[in-house]
Amino acid sequence: MISTLEKEITFRFLKARKKDGFLNVISIFSFIGISLGVAVLIIVMSVMNGFRTELINKIVGFNSHITVKTYGNPIDEKKINKKNLKLISENIILSNSGEAIILKNDTSKGIVLRGYKTNDFSSLEIVKNEKFKGNKGQLNRNYISIGNELSFSLDLKIGDELTLLSPSGVDTIIGSMPKQKTFLVASIYNSGLAEFDNNIAFINLSTLEDFFDYKSEDRNLEIYLKNPNKIEQQKFIVQEIFDEEFVVSWADMNSSLFSALKVERNVMFIILSLIIIVAAFNIISGLTILVKNKTRDIAILKSIGVLNKSIVKIFFLVGVIIGTSATIFGIFLGVTFSLYIENFRQFLSSTFNISLFPEEIYFLSKMPSEIDPTSIFLISICSIIITIIVSIFPAFKAAKLDPIKSLKYE
Repeated sequence: MISTLEKEITFRFLKARKKDGFLNVISIFSFIGISLGVAVLIIVMSVMNGFRTELINKIVGFNSHITVKTYGNPIDEKKINKKNLKLISENIILSNSGEAIILKNDTSKGIVLRGYKTNDFSSLEIVKNEKFKGNKGQLNRNYISIGNELSFSLDLKIGDELTLLSPSGVDTIIGSMPKQKTFLVASIYNSGLAEFDNNIAFINLSTLEDFFDYKSEDRNLEIYLKNPNKIEQQKFIVQEIFDEEFVVSWADMNSSLFSALKVERNVMFIILSLIIIVAAFNIISGLTILVKNKTRDIAILKSIGVLNKSIVKIFFLVGVIIGTSATIFGIFLGVTFSLYIENFRQFLSSTFNISLFPEEIYFLSKMPSEIDPTSIFLISICSIIITIIVSIFPAFKAAKLDPIKSLKYE
């Protein structure tokens, strides 16, 4: 327990006098350094969490959450109606895909074609997107839906025609020739990710199977979940139902990307934690100078019977109070900045006429930010632990002072 005397002396030592000017400067810089370190950590973690969430939403919004692929046998429709699958899924549709080549004027480009039934296509998230252009229900034979980026690169508009070449051949009198088919652009989608918009197009499922000589037994099953974030648990349920098929989730298909984001987030946390550590070492300097300046006061306290453990508590409390108050202020600063980071970005962009976080590069309309209470708690605990550790040495040094020698030379 901390006695009233220890509290009073602690708060008296925190109030630097005029002759302790340099000590006061060190305390202020310690406070500012720790506050800024905590604030920057919270802001960076919030932005990275926001960016990761936005990226997940775009990827999940474009791809199925879980895809079931067959090994040549048709998918058993009885399994689709199982109760466990119905409980976790929001939509279940059949699809297929293949690779083709686009021929437009003098340009050729490889593309991935995805085939859906017209009703299933209109239920996709990218079709429901407000940026979708064209007829949402028009994916009949010989119609195609292309990405926004592809429409720019090939100068295509709704109503234009384009020719596709299939790798499957057609026997002619001069030998086998690749299938060629002309499609009419019925719609243009915008997923927000250039990689998808430039390389994937949608056509009718029956047209795709005819174009690539696929059988209906080759169709894949796309499962859209009610809660795609709990992907591992729900993937396990799907694997138990479709035990003879290959089951892959959106997390599996993008594992390298999210692993890289996770590594980058952890590295940023470690690097920015060094700011707090460096600032915390200022507390050692400040407390060491405080002990030196208060040598006479410590000697008097000891001579009137104040125990060494009380001296340790007093100086330890000084360091902890500086670190804790700086951490709390840093949390307030970081959370406030994270909440209004988009307003701050707009202010800087308009004031200095510069483009911060341009949409054409990051494919996001605004600076993402997602405050994670767990991250804030972890940052706070680390900051306080660091200040506690650096406060121990000066506190014990103060307790070891010899009161007789101290008074003799004062």
